[in-house]
Amino acid sequence: MTWLSIIIAGIITYFTRMTMVALVDRDLLGEKVKAVLAYVPSAVFPAIIFPGIFINEHGTYIEIYDPKIFGAIIAILVGYFSRNVIATILSGLFSYWIIIFLL
Repeated sequence: MTWLSIIIAGIITYFTRMTMVALVDRDLLGEKVKAVLAYVPSAVFPAIIFPGIFINEHGTYIEIYDPKIFGAIIAILVGYFSRNVIATILSGLFSYWIIIFLL
């Protein structure tokens, strides 16, 4: 029964979100709406990433010397100067791994 509920909830969620993407004509949206929607990814991304960086598995804030913070700082710098998402993600991951495994 639990799996059936999960599958039904997933299907309902998929179709409610997919209808907005598939059925709404982009020409119907005004320029102001398009301009506002352009900021959605940059507003949602930090809300997803920052808890993973600043909160540990116990739900408390991490210490300032945690390797995740150093990896995030390097990723922010690479992202600011390169404007490349892939380079930002890879630099953050590699610097975090180097700090954990080699230092």
